[in-house]
Amino acid sequence: MMTSLYGILGVLLALVTSGHSLSCTQCTSTSTSCTGSSVTCSSGNQCGVIYTTTTTGISATASYTMSCLSLNDCSLSGSLTTNGGRIKSAASCCNTTDNCTPTLPSLPGDSTVSNGVTCRSCASASSTWCYTSDTIQCTGNESMCLLQSTQLSGSQSLATAIRGCSTQSFCNFGSQSYSVDGLSTSIKFVCTSGSTGLRKGFYLPAVICLFFLKLLI
Repeated sequence: MMTSLYGILGVLLALVTSGHSLSCTQCTSTSTSCTGSSVTCSSGNQCGVIYTTTTTGISATASYTMSCLSLNDCSLSGSLTTNGGRIKSAASCCNTTDNCTPTLPSLPGDSTVSNGVTCRSCASASSTWCYTSDTIQCTGNESMCLLQSTQLSGSQSLATAIRGCSTQSFCNFGSQSYSVDGLSTSIKFVCTSGSTGLRKGFYLPAVICLFFLKLLI
């Protein structure tokens, strides 16, 4: 169940960002390419790819999502680590032609160097809240304590929460929501400051993709 939860979060991170009159391919896969229908983007958006990997123990999954992205989202690169696993995500964009294919984004590197920040670490597959005395020592650029919560309602129901060390880029997602195919989704990303010492996390909203719901079955 925890592996499924982290897989879902990986896809969430790929869809938190949303998508000129440029037309772009919209699709999702577990490889490094995909095909899908063409959609018309909002003004100022570009064709983007968000590539995400999720590692839990010896298990690793990936998600590759093409869609319309805002210019700010094209520079996404970040990671989230808990005692149960790690998620890395990065984006790239193009606007040369309609339905152009961006280059595969480069994911953040690994670091074992402590940055002095300690965060709570927990995960829930049945609630938008989790809290525990368990902590994790943050490393590298993951200098923020984050709680990410997801609420899905409609034809299916789902509530998840994950708390751990995060880069600032994930904290910048804030609160997002959308509805598609009879499903309403709300995702929240909330962080505390990354100064040294134990940080207590708060709520943060976000978005979900049905692509990984099968992992919960």
